[in-house]
Order: sequence, then structure tokens, then C-alpha cells
Amino acid sequence: MSSNPLFRPFPLKGLTLPNRIVMAPMTRSFSPAGQPGANVAEYYRKRAAGGVGLIITEGTAVERTGAANDPNVPHFFGSALDGWGQVVKSVHSESGLIAPQLWHVGGLPNRRTPKGEEAESPSGVYMPGKTNGRAMSDEDVADAVAAFARAAGDAKRLGFDAVELHGAHGYLIDQFFWGATNARDDRWGGDTLPLRARFAVELLKAVRAAVGPDFPVIIRLSQWKQQDFAFRLAPSPDELAAWLGPLADAGADVFHCSQRRFWEPEFPELDGPEGLNFAGWAKKLTGKPTITVGSVGLTGEFVAGMGGESSKPASLDGLLDRLERDEFDLVGVGRALIVDPDWALKVRDGRHGELTDYTTESLMTLV
Repeated sequence: MSSNPLFRPFPLKGLTLPNRIVMAPMTRSFSPAGQPGANVAEYYRKRAAGGVGLIITEGTAVERTGAANDPNVPHFFGSALDGWGQVVKSVHSESGLIAPQLWHVGGLPNRRTPKGEEAESPSGVYMPGKTNGRAMSDEDVADAVAAFARAAGDAKRLGFDAVELHGAHGYLIDQFFWGATNARDDRWGGDTLPLRARFAVELLKAVRAAVGPDFPVIIRLSQWKQQDFAFRLAPSPDELAAWLGPLADAGADVFHCSQRRFWEPEFPELDGPEGLNFAGWAKKLTGKPTITVGSVGLTGEFVAGMGGESSKPASLDGLLDRLERDEFDLVGVGRALIVDPDWALKVRDGRHGELTDYTTESLMTLV
């Protein structure tokens, strides 16, 4: 067994991850008309060959009008499934493990939204005082739940090893969580976070029914939103437990806990500047495995990085200390893997001088 905790195997519901490195989902927009091609399959194959323990794909749109806000974001339905089947084969040819991330952007507007597609969201609001598209009817909600479940079932059928639901960053599932974007007075709304979480609970139950009891289901969550970086859905451990507990009961096996900076404590007022991060608290409160993510391995934080800021390789010492203490179980790596498919192997072998800087230009090509 490696002395580096990052390279110790991890058992996950019938899977054995060879190490603790998870490729974080990152939108790449290289699938014209939603169709992933050979270049996408090769992109993920290289990360499997490069030693990533579990690959989570970029967000993939479920079969709902307005689920994607970019025509080059891959679909996860119809003819696009053939392309995803080739991705699975390519990753498995390198003995890799892979999960698709299932996504619906909800009410968030984007200038690249295909014309004629209307956004949908809990209340037709994507941030305080900002409207876009329509509020979902009960039938829309039921159809959205069915679309996620159908996609999850297709993922299992295609040979994927797990599935992730994108419930973070101010997209559809998160818009149901957030009181500022969910003003509904029916069973999908409410004055408390647990009440507003019922959409995610029903979605998880439907996904679990579609994939069966033994297929790993991951949900990605965040306190912050791209509409409000400082927001916290659950400002206390009690409120966090009340949010996450029903999600675990409904079928979530792993919580993928997104922070802009993984090293920041979730509740510093309780345990100080070195306290547990979001993933640490989620694991403590639910007992479920967690993935930490947020600017791992780079000097700059990822929101600024996506906005144009360059970053250099950074020390992993603090991360490894937390992993050694079992604060969390798995580590999501994003931009460092965009620029270097062999990042994991280089870290494993101590070839730190060979690690690659991240620049915005890196987003222009699939390496």
C-alpha cells in the first residue's frame, strides 16, 4: 500500500477505485449538436491511462428542453448515447472507471442557448430579482425527474461504473434548494431547506429505482452559487444534517462537495480556521463517503481560473494531511487534469517539476 494516502485504493459499493483521485466534471463544449465524438472518447481515455481513479464526465444534458445552455454541451439521450458507449469502451480499455454527470441548467440564461428553447426552473427565477423562462408545472417536474432516471438507466446499460447528478452551482436541482429561486407554494417549495429538497429526494429515488440497489449514485452539491459566491444554503451543522440526511436516505451513496477553495473550513465559527471543510462535515454528519473539490493542485481558485486567471502547480501537503485524517475520502481534481492527462502519474512518481501550468487557453483544445 502506498504511503501517500492519495494512492491508496478505496472501495465504493462493489467498485475498487485504485486511488483517491477523481476527475472532476468540467464543461468542455466539444460535442457539436450534443454529439460526443472520437475526440471526446480519446480525451477521457488519456485520463484513464494517466492513472485517474474515477472519471466523472463533463455535465451532460438530460432529455428536457433547455437542459443545456450551449449547443456544444453533450447530450445524454438519443443518438448521443452511441458516442458515450464509445467513451466507456475507451476508458475501460485502460482499466479505468467512469461516471457521467447528468445535468440540467434550469433557469440560467446563456447567449449560446439554442434558439426556440425556453428555460425552465422552479419559479422562473434564476437569481434574486432576475427572471428567465417559465416556472415548471407539476407535469414538467415529473417529466424532469423521469428524464434524469431514464438517463441514469441508460448509463448503467452502456456500462458506466457509476452516475453523478449535478445538484450544485445554481443549476436546476440547486434552484429548487435555494429559497431565492424557489418560491413555490406546492409540494416542491417551502420555507425550509428540507422542504425545498423534496425535488432532489424524488429525483434520487427515481434514479435509484432505475439503476438498482448496487450501482453507485453520486450527487454533487455546493453551498455557493455562481449567482452568489458567498451564499450558504445550510449555515449550521444542524441545517446541513437536515438537508443531507434525506438525500442519503433517498439513494445518494457519495456526496461530491464543491468549494471554490477546498482548504476553507465550512463552519470556522465552530472549529476555527483549520476546521472541517464541506466534505468533512458531510461525511461526519451522514457517514457517507465524500469527495472534496475546489482548486486542488493549483495556486489560483477555479472560478477565477475559468475567468482568465492563470495558475501554477501548488503543494498538496495540506490536502494529504486532511486525507490522512479521513476528513474526506476522495479528491476531485479539475483544471490540473484539463492541461495534463498524466497529472496523477506525475504526482505518484514525485515528478512535480513536470507538472503543467493552467491557462485559459487550455480550454480551447482537448489535450
